[in-house]
Amino acid sequence: MTGLSDSRNDDRNLWVGWDAYHRLIEQLALAVHESGWRFDRILCLARGGLRVGDLLSRIYDLPLAILATSSYREEAGMRQGELDIARYITTTHGELAGNVLLVDDLVDSGVTLSRVQQHLKERYPAVTGVRTAVLWYKGCSSVKPDYFAQHLPASPWIHQPFEAWDTVRPQQLRERIAGDMPSGFREASGGA
Repeated sequence: MTGLSDSRNDDRNLWVGWDAYHRLIEQLALAVHESGWRFDRILCLARGGLRVGDLLSRIYDLPLAILATSSYREEAGMRQGELDIARYITTTHGELAGNVLLVDDLVDSGVTLSRVQQHLKERYPAVTGVRTAVLWYKGCSSVKPDYFAQHLPASPWIHQPFEAWDTVRPQQLRERIAGDMPSGFREASGGA
């Protein structure tokens, strides 16, 4: 695939830049559209599905709902732990109802998608249909999403473009930003 030709890519690691990441979201949006399935709302799983959900919400001009989930916290986010699902969904346009497109960045074990679908059945009876959409569908998953942009049979670790901020802390930003600014800008803005 164009944009995924990073020399570091192999069966164990997939390095994805911003252009390739956005192209995958576009491919996912097109796959959903071409299926002909109509949905009323997009529900993204935070954090990984936030960017995907945001762009799909813009492309489809539909409201975006957000459900926070978390499982990759241990070992700097590289090992899956216990899954936490928020009690409430955040949305601005009424209640979650009708057909819902459930969006995340990837399906790894399949636990998150399965448990969230069960959560929706138990707590949101007005939801009449749910289909799932992810950028990456790993071969190790016990769940096959309804829509995906890329199937990864070898189940590599995916290095997404926003991971650079996983280790940046506020106190490091001054040096980082000052190093990125042209010298004339630093002087004009009163920077270091």
